[in-house]
Amino acid sequence: MSRKDKYETINRRQQTFMSAEDFAAGRKSSWQGVEITGNVRNISPQLWQFEHLTALYLNDNFLTRLPPDIGLLVNLRTLDLSNNKLRSLPAELGELIQLRELHLSHNMLRNLPYELGKLFHLVVLGLHGNPLTKDILSIYNDINGTNKLLTHMLDNYSREYILFINLETNTST
Repeated sequence: MSRKDKYETINRRQQTFMSAEDFAAGRKSSWQGVEITGNVRNISPQLWQFEHLTALYLNDNFLTRLPPDIGLLVNLRTLDLSNNKLRSLPAELGELIQLRELHLSHNMLRNLPYELGKLFHLVVLGLHGNPLTKDILSIYNDINGTNKLLTHMLDNYSREYILFINLETNTST
């Protein structure tokens, strides 16, 4: 076996979280973190059922979108989505209120959902290498930029929410 063949074989290995029988029986996985890297284009919907995960590494893939179901992983503290092809993020990321680290560098993001402002525990926010708007970049690149950006996002989220409530109230009367 050539060296190239050896590495191609290693890169194509598969891991199983749990057997189909265990999953069907409602057993829980004991894994706290999962890493799925290597040219992945789609994530199995079953991943979003592992609510106990505290770390999820989906970096270095070809993901173009994340489903809203990512918001089900409420115990995540670390989420790495860097080096993908993401053009947008679901608002449900704002439900991951335990997040401490969110790595989004080197994607194709132009905007961020205002719901990210709800991530009060966030300490690390990686945004480099994205074609973000000038407004977002100027806040992010400022001293203490992560905190300032999260505050900006929360303020705009609150304004949008109030506007939505007012519109709903006026429509229902």
